[in-house]
Amino acid sequence: MNMTEIKSARAGDSYYKIMHSSGLTVYVYPKEGYQSAYAIIGTKYGSINNCFSVDGGEKITVPDGIAHYLEHKLFESAEGDAFTRYAETGASANAYTSFEKTCYLFSCTDRFDESLEILLDFVRDPYFTPQTVQKEQGIIGQEIKMYDDAPDWRVMFNMLENMYHTHPVRIDIAGTVESIAEITAEKLYDCYNAFYNLHNMALCVSGNITVQQVMAICDKMLKPCEKHEITSYFEDEPYEIVNPYVEQNFPVLMPTFNLGFKEKPDALDEKKLARTDILLSMLASPTSKLYRELMDNNLINNSFSYELFEGPGYCAVIFGGESRAPGQAAEMIKQYIAKVKTEGLDREDFDIARKSVYGDIVSSLNSVSSISNTIMSYHFSDNELFAYIDAVADTTFEEVSERLSEMLDVCNCTLSVVKSPDTEV
Repeated sequence: MNMTEIKSARAGDSYYKIMHSSGLTVYVYPKEGYQSAYAIIGTKYGSINNCFSVDGGEKITVPDGIAHYLEHKLFESAEGDAFTRYAETGASANAYTSFEKTCYLFSCTDRFDESLEILLDFVRDPYFTPQTVQKEQGIIGQEIKMYDDAPDWRVMFNMLENMYHTHPVRIDIAGTVESIAEITAEKLYDCYNAFYNLHNMALCVSGNITVQQVMAICDKMLKPCEKHEITSYFEDEPYEIVNPYVEQNFPVLMPTFNLGFKEKPDALDEKKLARTDILLSMLASPTSKLYRELMDNNLINNSFSYELFEGPGYCAVIFGGESRAPGQAAEMIKQYIAKVKTEGLDREDFDIARKSVYGDIVSSLNSVSSISNTIMSYHFSDNELFAYIDAVADTTFEEVSERLSEMLDVCNCTLSVVKSPDTEV
């Protein structure tokens, strides 16, 4: 067993990274005195991985939405449903598929060993038949229609469709009713065998547990497997957006908007990530000048948010929320960004933002779910939690100013609006 202890003098904490003999990377973050435990296992496989090859073999193209479909099906086995098994241990379980990963998780206050055994068992034991696959099509079809009726979902994907020309991030994670109709048990096994290889996965556990406890269960449940080289293929994506504006009518009380700035895709290490997070906090957090201006002009409410949205081959900065006049809100955001690009950032704003970002990440270490989820995300982007904390603390004003010069091109953004038919924007 290859184990490394990762320590942080700043956070006064430590956790362990273990390369298990099966090929699985395991992270264990013990929290002494905590009552609960949280475990999440993930694979580097999401909705964007719809064209791939294994060990240099032929390209395999699969239907849109198959990663999400596979997530649903994996809970089933010949013996029954994993949720039923979790009900017996009292654990709360869930799963999700994002653009770049699929994760399965549970939280519990007791019977942790049994719950972790269930997690490692069903994720390693796929069971697909033509009958069970067909049955799921109706269920997921209803889920797709439900998301089609969700304003927040539509405003985001309308933006992505008008921002990206070819990258599959523009495609709904669940696919379409037509695309999931093409999914077969054979195609599910193709995807499972490619991406659910333990070398392509990670397990993160935090809370009221020990390293010995977690590794004993891994030793019991997991067998060594052969490593495979997986290559995902994406068409060349232009830097320029598709369209600057898209609008959809919806029965909503207040218009909703997403303003997305398309960025050059770039692998963000801890330092670049820290600089970006501090910059966005300076620009648009509730303590920022822009936020106050938007509020004073009654152009946003407390639903306003911002995020760095990035993954393999895509990157964007998104501002959004409810607004009585989304066009005016978007114009004010663009004008403010253009102004600070010309006149420069404010050092006092920088000090406030750096302390805020640092405080948020350190306080998140009090939450077992935040710990495991963050470590999982950083694992798949080749980053490390404590290195990010150090990067935030060490970031300088000049570095953030330089980061601003590299991003947020006000001529390369898309405004997406969802509003009721009778509302003027």
